Amino acid sequence: MADISSGGCQCGVVRYEIAGPIDDVALCHCRMCQKAHGAPAVAWLVVARKSFRLLKGTVASYRSSDNARREFCRDCGTPLFFVEASRPDDFDVALSTLDDPVNHGPDRHIWVESQMPWLKLADHLPQFLRETVKD
Repeated sequence: MADISSGGCQCGVVRYEIAGPIDDVALCHCRMCQKAHGAPAVAWLVVARKSFRLLKGTVASYRSSDNARREFCRDCGTPLFFVEASRPDDFDVALSTLDDPVNHGPDRHIWVESQMPWLKLADHLPQFLRETVKD
């Protein structure tokens, strides 16, 4: 039986399900994520489109760059997904929107060139100045 993870927005209008293991999580320090989430870094898990299912609700989106859009709950505004045109077979889910995110820590830091200088990284995870996709 496959691992099943579920999650959704803060108000509960949007719910989703991921079938399969979660083993690709990055902590992003880019300025777009910082601004979109109002946080110094955002944990994202990468999921294959075929493993993802929207159970209920409708997401709103906006184009955050020439190559990507961000999707969020149109009722409460919770940032949920990051969809990049150059990766059509997968997309990113905001880790903290999982119902049980505790056991899915990041395996690397990305976009550390934009890291807040007062945020000290002492976890010994690999750090990449820009984005890197896990092999």
